[in-house]
Amino acid sequence: MQDKNLNEELLFSPERRAGVLVETLPYITRFAGRVVVVKLGGNAMESDQLSDQFAQDIVLMHSVGIKPVVVHGGGPQIGALVERLGLSTEFKDGQRVTDKETLEIAQMVLVGKVNADIVSSINVHSPVAVGLSGGDSNLIEAIQRDSSLGYVGDVKKINPSIVECLMEENLIPVISTIGTDSSGQAYNINSDAVAASLAAALKAERLLYLTDVEGLLEDVSDPASKISEIDISSLSNLINKKIVKSGMIPKAQGCIDAIKAGVASSHMVDGRIPHVLLLELFTDAGIGTMVLPENVPGSEEIHKKAKE
Repeated sequence: MQDKNLNEELLFSPERRAGVLVETLPYITRFAGRVVVVKLGGNAMESDQLSDQFAQDIVLMHSVGIKPVVVHGGGPQIGALVERLGLSTEFKDGQRVTDKETLEIAQMVLVGKVNADIVSSINVHSPVAVGLSGGDSNLIEAIQRDSSLGYVGDVKKINPSIVECLMEENLIPVISTIGTDSSGQAYNINSDAVAASLAAALKAERLLYLTDVEGLLEDVSDPASKISEIDISSLSNLINKKIVKSGMIPKAQGCIDAIKAGVASSHMVDGRIPHVLLLELFTDAGIGTMVLPENVPGSEEIHKKAKE
């Protein structure tokens, strides 16, 4: 018991806390003035405690000069409301067929509920968050993916001017992923794909996906098989070999697409870990999977350069 108390005293001693602050300094300097796009999903949206910690992380990032942009989905919440209303759900190749009624529910959930909740949780800590839908100022131009899927869309084009204007006013955009086509028709778009397209359009420094797993796993049944660092060519091979499966595919593909468009690195991190954004951005170790371009120095070299 005496040893435990001594360890706790050392862990939370002023010296240790000062050491943590010193460790974050080079990363704060590196990312100041840069755009960081964060895709929020999974348990981090469904747990009140994790949601509040996420909001704290976003506000802290903003306070030290980073320009965070939050993109969110809401598939489980949409599914829950569809079920509660007693409506039937049809899936095709693992994708929800979205008829007009389901689209209306998606709009209500994403724009009216999820987006508003995220904005409110951030504004509790600092009144800087502003909610947007992809239809605002034609932010997300959509194109129908497949007529058999109904109102499911893909990103045709990102028009980032409204996001850039908000960031210039020192505000944090929070974006729900309902896009519109040239006729004004709304479509529900995969939020992972939107986050990657937005990161590319904003010339973001980083793209982070909050997931419900430790990161990218070589074996989904073995948490110890987490890949800490991978380049886009190797990641593409894992997708082609079907080692990356299910809901991780759009995240992995989003990482690849963003980096090809010029984003320095993309990350898949466990949103169940308290303050995971700060741990991934501001510490030497990093705790998720970092995806890098081909033929570039690894993460250790990046951390070293950040301190120079």
